[in-house]
Amino acid sequence: MGMEPAEIAERLSAISDELADLALERLRQASDSVRAGDEPDPHLTAEEKRITRARRAVDKAVQLLGGPSSAGFADGP
Repeated sequence: MGMEPAEIAERLSAISDELADLALERLRQASDSVRAGDEPDPHLTAEEKRITRARRAVDKAVQLLGGPSSAGFADGP
């Protein structure tokens, strides 16, 4: 009835890829403004950092759920 941890890990991996794309887009926008002679938008750089932190957290969840020891959840934290 419910999903397996490995299936959730696969979905999270796709989300991680989407977050990486978003972070790269923010970096592109910031670099475009610098190339145009403007200062980088601090909101863009802050958002890129926040997105990157979220992606890293999702990557950790992927490793925890999809790792080799994921079959034995009784192992504890």
